[in-house]
Amino acid sequence: MTAGRDLLAGKVVVLTAAAGTGIGGAAARRCLDEGASLALSDAHAGRLAATHAELAELYGAGRVWAAACDVTREDEVQALIDGAVSRFGRIDVMINNAGLGGTAPVTEMTDDQWSRVLDVTLTGTFRCTRAALRQFIAQGHGGAIVNNASVLGWRAQPGQAHYAAAKAGVMALTRCAAMDVAGQGIRVNAVAPSLAMHPFLAKVMDADVLAELATKEAFGRSAEPSEVANVMVFLASDYASYLTGEVISVSSQHP
Repeated sequence: MTAGRDLLAGKVVVLTAAAGTGIGGAAARRCLDEGASLALSDAHAGRLAATHAELAELYGAGRVWAAACDVTREDEVQALIDGAVSRFGRIDVMINNAGLGGTAPVTEMTDDQWSRVLDVTLTGTFRCTRAALRQFIAQGHGGAIVNNASVLGWRAQPGQAHYAAAKAGVMALTRCAAMDVAGQGIRVNAVAPSLAMHPFLAKVMDADVLAELATKEAFGRSAEPSEVANVMVFLASDYASYLTGEVISVSSQHP
């Protein structure tokens, strides 16, 4: 982790899927290191409570608030936004990190597998984006949304039709939502990581597949979650004031 430079000083950030050791956990710490107050959420209440306690001890209880949120439920998404506003008085940034993967060839993929990945990864991002944009517009002073897409929205990989389709949808949602709210001074952007290694990914993907994917990266390794979080913070900050509707590849992958 690089040292903070107060890129988000005075801002209130809402972050989904923020518990644990993946990109969400790294983004939570990065936002706090950059001076933000943070409303963090996760679908796993126990893991969220542990993360909340850890971050509150490190950064101060006044800067960290937590609420469990399943992004497939509109009422929970709205409760997250309302709770953050109640706790901090407003929100300035929404980071949509929640997503769900899996591996299955199209010929064997069930409707339930397809629908579950799309509901969490794409429709969940839509629900959170919609709720945050409505809040930004009501506040009347801009705002920024950062979505977590994937290079699989551009590239093909066996067994990833549902996940790739969802992430391509996140990219399209990002571009179109940005145009809908540009007139209100609100920015909507996305990051598209290639391979960011963390313990959960190692549990759900074959080690040989991960090793092969790493060899395709120009640096010969996967990204650290903090390296993706750094780009998220940039997009959330005023340094990205003229960027909207963009999808930034966080990748060293070569053809």
